[in-house]
This record gives sequence, C-alpha cells and structure tokens, in this order.
Amino acid sequence: MPTTRHERIAEELRRAIDREEYAVGGRLPTEAELAARYDASRGTVRQALAALTAEGLIGSRQGARRVVLAGRRSQSFAELRSFAQWAQAMGRTATGRVVTQEYRPATAEDAGRLHLPEGTPLLNVLRLRGLDGEPVLVERSVYADWISPAVEAIDPGCASVTQRLYEDTGLVFAHGEHVIDAIAAGAHDAGLLTVRRTSPLLRVRRVTTTHDGRPVEWSDDRYRPDAVSFTVHNSIGNNALARTTAG
Repeated sequence: MPTTRHERIAEELRRAIDREEYAVGGRLPTEAELAARYDASRGTVRQALAALTAEGLIGSRQGARRVVLAGRRSQSFAELRSFAQWAQAMGRTATGRVVTQEYRPATAEDAGRLHLPEGTPLLNVLRLRGLDGEPVLVERSVYADWISPAVEAIDPGCASVTQRLYEDTGLVFAHGEHVIDAIAAGAHDAGLLTVRRTSPLLRVRRVTTTHDGRPVEWSDDRYRPDAVSFTVHNSIGNNALARTTAG
C-alpha cells in the first residue's frame, strides 16, 4: 500500500488513468490544479508525476502539460504500450540495442501496411530487447517516411523509443493492430536470443497508428517463449489480451 503523500497521489492518478478519466493522448491537469485537488504542495505533486513518468504512463515536453502515453499497468492490448514501458510496469529492467539500422525501399508489404507508395525509402531497424539483461525479443520495425528521420536520430541504446519520440516530436502511439502466431527460429534470431535453431518463437506482427489513423510503423516481434506469454480475458463486454512474463 502507498505510504507517503506523493505515492498516494500517484496511485490515485494511476487509477484515474485505468478508469480512462485521462485517456491515452489526453493531457493531465496542471501541477497547480493537481496540488489544489489533492491539497498538496506542487513539490509533492511533482514527485507523484515523476513516478508515473518513470513507469512510462505519462510523458512530458518542455513548456507543455503532461500527456498520458499508456493505460493499465497490466498491459492490456486494448491499449498500446512499448516493451520498455511494459517492463517498467512489471518491475523489470528493460534493455535494448540496435543490431542494424538502414533505409530500404518500401516493399509491397511495407507499402500496404503503411499506406505509402512502393519504393519509398523507409527506415528499417532491428533491435534486440532484454529483461534484466536476458535477451527475450527480436524486434524488426519499419517506420513511415515522415517519422523515420526522428527515429534515426535517437541514440541506439535508448530504452524507450516511444517515450523519446513523444519528447522530441509530440508523437503518441495511439492504436495498434496485432497478429499473433508461432514461428521457428532461424539462425540469426537463434543466435541473438541464445536458443537453438528451429526453436519455437512467439511472433507478434503489429501496425501502429496515430489517433487519426495515420500509420507510424509496422513491426515483426519475435519473443522467446520461456520469457513472455499472452493471456486472453473474456467477458460479455470485454475481450482483453494481456502480455505477461512467462511462469
């Protein structure tokens, strides 16, 4: 249970985000407004907001109010959260490094997914992601031409591309469509993930868009199955898919 004042404020804000009182892409009240609401000092409110920023739930840009970047800490796929944000919410340390990064002409698949002409130069990035230093995910991302330069400028060791793009450009990844299946590890992926060749990998292919439906990227993510699992929760009014650590 939260014990300090700023921890209690942070928890109340988490619950408000969970209830969608503050939707993804929406702005939080100002520090002064929150201080008045919770009868707290602005310093205490700042501490609470810093905790939510560290978890990847909100982002901030100089001179602008804080914006909600993700919802529930359980990582429902009804919302969208980056690998780094999800790891932070689980209390794990996300690691990542860029293996390759280069521009390539858009293939027919790239063009169809990103709604761009075939042959458009697009940034292709291959990243290796880890949890607490253990490799768990090979991520192949293709970025739309309008956002590629901003992605290219990001430090290769950056833990959260989602957070950095918001800080640099104001971009919020608002919607994602996911297709999940299994695939055998090829020699390259097996070497990166330290598994045997042909080992089964959990593959998630997704297309991410802005609030107005403009495609930002499409990605082919391949997880080591002993590291991550997906759970579906069904009810009459809700069919949520959640990502969790395996075990």
